Amino acid sequence: MILLLLSAAQGPSECCLAVSLASKRLLQEANASKVEISIVEEEAGRESNSFKSILFKLEGKEASELVKRWNGTMQWICQSPFRPKHKRKNWFFTGTYTSSEDECGDAVVSDKELKFEACRSSGPGGQHANKTSSAIRATHIATGISVKVESERSQHANKHLAKALIERKITAQLESKQESEKSERRLQHHSIERGNAVRVFNGFDFIEK
Repeated sequence: MILLLLSAAQGPSECCLAVSLASKRLLQEANASKVEISIVEEEAGRESNSFKSILFKLEGKEASELVKRWNGTMQWICQSPFRPKHKRKNWFFTGTYTSSEDECGDAVVSDKELKFEACRSSGPGGQHANKTSSAIRATHIATGISVKVESERSQHANKHLAKALIERKITAQLESKQESEKSERRLQHHSIERGNAVRVFNGFDFIEK
């Protein structure tokens, strides 16, 4: 899954209209490329049918190539529909994308993704604790996250609990990453590098120059 944010940042209403027109163009390109696309979040602008930002979710083989074409500062050349006498005809908006894990549900880990090791309990228990190896150390192979569990009486019970603890740790890690990505997207609203546009569009038909 890839997330793509189209944003007018702090630009005027014309930039927000550009985001709206760009979203229609993006949907057309996604359909042509057989990329699944849907809107995750949107923030409306002051004027009708305009948006300060739209966040899209894209999935499919061609999704990566599609978002690369929408990454960076873009320019829309058009007479302002809101201020007919305004001399400015160049309006800017931006696109940024990030790959992300699915933002729903808890992590689910299979036994094949884990390495289990039996070890002796380190806590109290006298001779029984010293003679048995009921404690379990579980390591998630992909991330290196590891836990040791010795609170249960059997290896099976400790193994089950260790797996649950690792799933909880991975879920917390993903949530932290998602919050970081959301913060980065919020910061994107406050800055646009004008000039050196990666794509330039003309008029209300949004024809690429």
